[in-house]
Amino acid sequence: MFTPPPYSPGMNPVGSVARLRRYPVKSMLGEDVESSHVTERGLRGDRSLALVDRETGKLASAKRPRMWGSLLSFNASFADPVTAAGSLPPVRITFPDGSVRSSDDPSIEDALTATLGRAVRLAASHDEMQYYEEVWYGSLKGGAEPYGPVIGEEDGEQLIDVPASLAALEGFFDAAAVHFITSASLRSLADAAPASRFEPERFRPNLVIDVPGTEGFIENDWADRVVEIGDVKFKVLMSVPRCVMTTLPQGDLPEDRDVLRTVSRTNRTEALGREFPCAGVYATVEQDGEIRVGDAVRLA
Repeated sequence: MFTPPPYSPGMNPVGSVARLRRYPVKSMLGEDVESSHVTERGLRGDRSLALVDRETGKLASAKRPRMWGSLLSFNASFADPVTAAGSLPPVRITFPDGSVRSSDDPSIEDALTATLGRAVRLAASHDEMQYYEEVWYGSLKGGAEPYGPVIGEEDGEQLIDVPASLAALEGFFDAAAVHFITSASLRSLADAAPASRFEPERFRPNLVIDVPGTEGFIENDWADRVVEIGDVKFKVLMSVPRCVMTTLPQGDLPEDRDVLRTVSRTNRTEALGREFPCAGVYATVEQDGEIRVGDAVRLA
């Protein structure tokens, strides 16, 4: 239950942290945590690993479903507790058949290659700009134009090339190191399309913020504002343009193209200088620290 925080000059209490999530391997399913250290790279351990296509050199992303959508049938979690300092523990990768392998297993890349049907390597860091490919699916986005250069076509849709981690250091993120979504936004989507399921997992946020009694896509108005949670201060950058990943099957969630259609119909807003179907916001970290489930969320 949300408890209003002590008075803090210039900070407005808006809600509390309902869930914290990290995704140890880009585009695989992730894990809930009760607390996390947060740095300029986001939640400690989040997107710390990624698969790289050995043929193209690009990051594997389920934004290109025909090639990489099956990544959402893998689950990644850390084998041991993640601490604020020191090396990260190995990641336990659960394969679609239920088998489990460790990220430090010498045969892990062979196993991933065999299951995915495409040669991959497991990358832990990089020192140059990384790119991934995305099938745009403009028909699900109300005709919104792509935010990256078109490099081809797949299944009758535009294929675009997108730089990763524009606002994060050495991360395997789509844009920024931290992604919030509020319960108000999820409720608004569910109200607009009751037959679809708008669980947070579809949107892959790091923080789900509970805002009781509030309606609408309230985080649209948080751009350029500071959010304070626990010891951490975040700076909100922009709304999150949504992609086909929100529609793909994962866990017990079925494929549902109406998820993205509903976002397009209910919340087209400005990001990257143009309008896109959006839900949630990206943020950078201005002050490191610890955050926990239940922490109050304050907005400057």
